[in-house]
Amino acid sequence: MTPIRERVKSDWQRLRNVEWQSLDIKEAGEWPWMLKAVIAVLVFLVALLGINGWLVGEARDSLAAEQRQEERLLVEYRRKASEAAFLPDIRSQLTALEDQMVQMQAMLTTSAEIPSLLDSISDAAIENRLTIETIRLRPTVSNTHYIEHPLDIQVRGDYHALAQFVSDISDLARIITQHDLTLAPVDQNGDTLRMTLLARTYSEKAEP
Repeated sequence: MTPIRERVKSDWQRLRNVEWQSLDIKEAGEWPWMLKAVIAVLVFLVALLGINGWLVGEARDSLAAEQRQEERLLVEYRRKASEAAFLPDIRSQLTALEDQMVQMQAMLTTSAEIPSLLDSISDAAIENRLTIETIRLRPTVSNTHYIEHPLDIQVRGDYHALAQFVSDISDLARIITQHDLTLAPVDQNGDTLRMTLLARTYSEKAEP
């Protein structure tokens, strides 16, 4: 048996016979070299595991944060992609609404057109052979975005003529709405009816 093998065998035997509870760190220089090697390896492994745990812990936290950020970005991307998919339709609808707004504004009555509008209503009554009792403009009503021009209308005639008169008012070039329409016989024996209604036309309110 070679001296090296004998020394290893001797140290291994001494290591097996070591009383671990009686070891004193102050006497570490006298410990068997194999014991020193074992302890050195254990210290190295503990240090390696500690460093690895610290580095891996930081990497794990960073990875979790990146994964949460990825989820948020995916949700945001899907939301924006969905909005982008509907963007052409939204633009088309917006263009259509703008066109309708322009058309509606063109149908509003200007203050200068009120007298001619009253004349048009009177002409419609005359063309339908109605008797005009009242066509009178009430005081204007100012709203947030427009001005309202109420008109009291009271005419007499037969039912079909009155119905045509209402239709003719609706067909005028300017917007006129009709409210509170009432019909009542002028007398009990005839077919003549009296129609009373409140008409409203509108004009655009000037910007301050």
